[in-house]
Amino acid sequence: MGDDELIRLAGHHGVATRYADWRGREAAVAPDTLVAVLAALGVDASTPGAARAELERVRAPARTLPPVVVVRHGDGAPDFPGASVELATGETVPPTARLPLGWHRLHAGAESAPLLVAPRRLRTPDRVWGLTVQLYSVRSRASWGIGDLRDLADLAAWSGRARGAGFALINPLHAAEPVPPVGASPYSPMSRRFTSPLYLRVEDLPEYAALPPEDRAGLRALAEPLRIPGGALDRDAVWSAKLRALELLHRVPRGTAAQRDYDAFRAREGRALTAFATWCALTERHGPDWRRWPADLHDAGGRAVADEAARLAPRVDFHAWLQWRLDGQLAAVQRAASDAGMPVGIVHDLAVGVAHGSADTWMYRDLFAPGMSVGAPPDEFNQRGQDWGQPPWHPHRLAGAAYAPFREMLAAAFRHGGGLRLDHAMQVSRLWWVPEGGSPADGTYVRYDRDALLGCLAWEAERAGAVVVGEDLGTVEPDFRDDLADRGMLGTSLLWFERDAGGRPKPAAEWRELSLATVGTHDMPPITGFVHGDHIALRDRLGLLTRPRADEEADHRRQLGDWLALLHEEGLLPAPAAEVMQALAEGATTYDQQIVDALHAFLARTPARLRGVALADVVGERRTQNQPGTTDEYPNWRVPLAGADGLPVLLEDLQESADSMRFVTS
Repeated sequence: MGDDELIRLAGHHGVATRYADWRGREAAVAPDTLVAVLAALGVDASTPGAARAELERVRAPARTLPPVVVVRHGDGAPDFPGASVELATGETVPPTARLPLGWHRLHAGAESAPLLVAPRRLRTPDRVWGLTVQLYSVRSRASWGIGDLRDLADLAAWSGRARGAGFALINPLHAAEPVPPVGASPYSPMSRRFTSPLYLRVEDLPEYAALPPEDRAGLRALAEPLRIPGGALDRDAVWSAKLRALELLHRVPRGTAAQRDYDAFRAREGRALTAFATWCALTERHGPDWRRWPADLHDAGGRAVADEAARLAPRVDFHAWLQWRLDGQLAAVQRAASDAGMPVGIVHDLAVGVAHGSADTWMYRDLFAPGMSVGAPPDEFNQRGQDWGQPPWHPHRLAGAAYAPFREMLAAAFRHGGGLRLDHAMQVSRLWWVPEGGSPADGTYVRYDRDALLGCLAWEAERAGAVVVGEDLGTVEPDFRDDLADRGMLGTSLLWFERDAGGRPKPAAEWRELSLATVGTHDMPPITGFVHGDHIALRDRLGLLTRPRADEEADHRRQLGDWLALLHEEGLLPAPAAEVMQALAEGATTYDQQIVDALHAFLARTPARLRGVALADVVGERRTQNQPGTTDEYPNWRVPLAGADGLPVLLEDLQESADSMRFVTS
């Protein structure tokens, strides 16, 4: 097989054969990578004969219509010969008619396909500021050792009412393992469709009030050891205690009204909820990776699974009940935010994917590409690249399913929130596929139908009246940011990355309006840690640097000095940049708070519609929540909120402090 044939075959299936790296240099993809990625797509390019046969097949497509047709409101549908549109109401109209928003069906001859009429543009949100929060790290005196949904409701109510915040952006609340050990990363969940019961506030459940006094006392005793602050967050201990409590509460008899509500919830969530609850029950017996279960349980729709689900019916019901109670507490959180005057409220976060042996890959096994992991090529901050250990959606099979699992996931995320952030927003356009066993540098990009996925996203956001924020940092396709903006979706402007063509800090007036503007991200230290170069020292200690530490530090000093000089020139930082840099070089903390204040004052001068303030920066935290490229080498996602002195900061400490967030409200 010649390289030209392989390149043509890859191109037809949306597999990149060349790409621009983070320095803008063109890189070629190895033939072995192309063959492996094509195999994961169900395309045999292993021999010249097989590749030629595949090329013949793509030259003679079996269908005229695509699996899903997506148009924007006002455009009308494609006018195929003899085409008509069957509206959701049942009425039939010509494809050139002005079609209403929503899902319909396009007919053309003997073929038909789902037709989505997506909003042309989402409403632009008000210009507001809000907190960015790693919820698990924000504890109160009443929470069970980890931040929960009641803590979030109280934080939203206080920041909205007392400090004028317009939103709270939180980490993904996706479902984790139902049995210890519980994975720490919110970005590597077991399901993106369902929520982790780890975030339930036990005492707020209606069943708690119905317990006899002695049982309530027993639950208080169960929670008490978890309320002692100090050390890394222990999800296993928290979930073990909460699981005992929740199992007790699940046994409390339900009244007629509650049972009616529960039945309605289960009917609304349908087969997906039953399948997820079944996966949870089977996980309790066989472990959280379904690939290691008995072979007859690998098929989620098979008879063996149905028989086991019937045998484990009480446990299936328990896990469905947990999702019902989570739905109620999530609704209460958004209600608290709205009642506090927040125009947006809670902005949920959607991870890129799920773990390989997860509930989602079991429920939708045929819609994932086998033998592949999603990641990122080498870049400035992760010079070895990244392998996130998550299988990608199979783009063609997902389209063949009319994107149903993706749409249901979005609908669930929007149900009790005012917005949704897409982690690594390129997940709706292209993903970096890494063949299992290879390094991240051995991968390539695979294209998805961006119009279709953005159309689904816009439609679900329109239905919810919600904001969409795409994390479009790093290497993105040239037109991707413009496409988001054209649809009224916001990008992400990260201060440390906002530079002009000459590499200088970008003046505030030149920032994007349609964006969420922040100083940093959870993959970097908070402001104080960053300016002191903590991230360089950490990456050096962990062996993650690919060039000498002195070179990294020199670049850091130059870029930081440029920012401090701009802040001083704009009258936001009283001291000259050289003076501040000298103090930092000596390890002094004299100017730390001035820098934090100046950076947030600078953000306020940008035209960005949303301005995010990290709660970690509010309290003076220096530690990063996550160091990419590590697993157990660093306590990723287990760092409790603490101040500059390293002492824990509880939610009540924030509420009782008159100075809290003065730099964003002054």
